[in-house]
Amino acid sequence: MNKEEKKQELAARAAWMYYVAGLTQQEIAQSLGLSRQVAQRLVSAAREQGMVSVKIAHPVTHCLALAQALSAKFGLTLCRVVPSGQLDDDAVQQMLAVEGAEVMSQFISEDTPQTFGIGSGKTLRAIIDALPWTERPQHHCVSMIGAIARDDSGTRYDVPLKMAEKMQGKYFFIPAPLYADSPDDREMWCRHQVYQRVTQRALNASVIFLGIGEVSPGCPLNAEGFITDQQVSDLQSKGAAGEMLGHFFNQQGERIYSELDALLTSVPLEANTTRNIIGFAGGERKYAAIRAAVAGRWVNGLVTDEATANRLLSL
Repeated sequence: MNKEEKKQELAARAAWMYYVAGLTQQEIAQSLGLSRQVAQRLVSAAREQGMVSVKIAHPVTHCLALAQALSAKFGLTLCRVVPSGQLDDDAVQQMLAVEGAEVMSQFISEDTPQTFGIGSGKTLRAIIDALPWTERPQHHCVSMIGAIARDDSGTRYDVPLKMAEKMQGKYFFIPAPLYADSPDDREMWCRHQVYQRVTQRALNASVIFLGIGEVSPGCPLNAEGFITDQQVSDLQSKGAAGEMLGHFFNQQGERIYSELDALLTSVPLEANTTRNIIGFAGGERKYAAIRAAVAGRWVNGLVTDEATANRLLSL
């Protein structure tokens, strides 16, 4: 057993003690001969690596009512709302990860071969980390977005490969940067036969799982090097409230165009979508983007939190 396998074995042991036996982190530390801080990290690692599957059988009635109301108001075919109360954004994301994994698992459990279109981002990565390992080699995952930044590095949140590994299925990725260096460069990338075959798979996906991004300094596209500080400022001046796959929209959900559109290589999206697109997002920071996405009907499914749902329904 190598070092990494030993670490995973220890994390699994700590998870059993914490979630099944009900031991405290201090008791786990004493049992394993570790410090409390190390025991805490092991329990967290077990959850993040998908070793722990949380299922709460009793629904929160208020959240069910909110989901039904959101579906009626915004024409959603699928809606889930997690309890949030006064939790901060990081805690909300953990809740979304568990519920998002439950939603994805319902599609993954299908015996009929499915093609899943996958976006990118921290929320989707957390959800896929929470997915249980399963054997569904008949399913395919296809990326909806190029994952190469301007400095030629890859994003930390390129998640379709991880999902394919969890299902033991195939993974198809877009061989292009999210934004090309020039319109001519974009044309070159998009003419490539591999690019065209992969994007066609994505357009025909059975269901699409996407994050909903905010537009502000330090937002994921900015922090990961896809767009510059000046481009963020320009987008904000045009009224950009949110984005999906590099497609920007304002508070009313109307598409906003900029210099970036001549460079964008991601799979096309459109408002008032008829495709099966489920968005995953929650927390105060994402509220404006979520509101814009549902207002423009960029998604027909939504997994979000209680506080966000209440604000959306108060509009």
